[in-house]
Amino acid sequence: MLVFRRVILPIAWLLVFAVIGVALIKLAFFPASEETAELGSGEVPTGEITDPQISAWRDTIRNDLELAATVQNDPAVDVTVNKPGNVIDVFSAVGDTVAAGDVIASVREDIPTDDGGTYPVWSEVVAPASGTISASTLVSGAAVAPGDKVGAIAPSTFRVQGTIAPADRYRLTTEPTEASIQITNGPAPFTCTGLVLETPLPGSDDGETGATGEVTTTVRCPVPPDVRVFPGLAATMTIAGGLAEDVLVLPITAVLGSSGEGTVFVPGPDGLPEERAVTLGLADAEKIEIVDGLEEGEMVYEYVPTSVVAGGETGL
Repeated sequence: MLVFRRVILPIAWLLVFAVIGVALIKLAFFPASEETAELGSGEVPTGEITDPQISAWRDTIRNDLELAATVQNDPAVDVTVNKPGNVIDVFSAVGDTVAAGDVIASVREDIPTDDGGTYPVWSEVVAPASGTISASTLVSGAAVAPGDKVGAIAPSTFRVQGTIAPADRYRLTTEPTEASIQITNGPAPFTCTGLVLETPLPGSDDGETGATGEVTTTVRCPVPPDVRVFPGLAATMTIAGGLAEDVLVLPITAVLGSSGEGTVFVPGPDGLPEERAVTLGLADAEKIEIVDGLEEGEMVYEYVPTSVVAGGETGL
C-alpha cells in the first residue's frame, strides 16, 4: 500500500497531466487538416458595408384610404317667410316635431282697396324639412317680410364626416362616390353613398385647416335611415382608392416620389447608384406600382441613397 501511494499514484498523475498538456499543444498549434479546410472555406471579412438590392416583382395592391371620422347631426335648416304680412296663428313651437311641408304659421297681408278698405291675402310658413323645431321667433301679430328667417329645424338625419390631408388626395385616382363606415363599438359596417368632398375656396370661411395650417378637404356622407347612430360617435371611414392586380411593384423605400413620376436607383456599370425615371401607379403602406421604366426581375437599391434624401449630390 505504501509503494502504491508513494510511487505508482504520483506516476499515474504525471502521465495524466502529460497527456492533457500534449492535447492542448496539439489543438493550439497543430489543428487537424479537415478543420483547417473548413475554417478557410468561408468569406474573408473586409469591413465593407454594401447597400441592399431588391428585384421588382409582381403583386396586388389594394389602395384603401382610412380616415378618422365622427357622426354628426345634419345642419339645421332655416325656416323663412315667402309673403309679407302679419303672423296670425302659430301652430308649432320649439321642440315640436314636424314633417317637410307642415304648416308652422299663417300670415295675413291686408291689401288696400280703392274705396279705402282692405282685403286679406293669406300665406303660410311651412317646414322646409322634417325634424324638430330648434328655434323660432314666430309670434302672433309680428310683421314679417319675404326672406325673413323666423326659425330653424334640426333634421333627424345624420352624417359621417372626416377630413383628408392634401397629400392623401393623390391616393384617390378617381373621385369617390361611396365609403364603408365602421362605428366604434356600434353596428356592423355599412356603406354610405352620396360621398361628398369639399375643399374651401380661397377667401371663404368654409372648410377646415390642419394643425400646421394647411387647407384640408372635408369628406362626408349621409347615414342610411335604417342605421341607428348618435351624434358624437367615433367612426372609421374607408374609401376605396383602387385595386391593381398582378402589377409590377417595389417597396416604397426604393422609390423617390409617391405619385405620377418617380425615381429609382439601379446599379450602374461602375457599381454606383444610377438614377432611373419610372412612372408610378397605386400604392399602399408598403409597396408601390411601377407602371413603366422597369422590367420584372430588374435589380434596384432597396433604399433611396441617403445623400438623395438629404438633398445632396449622389455622386453620379
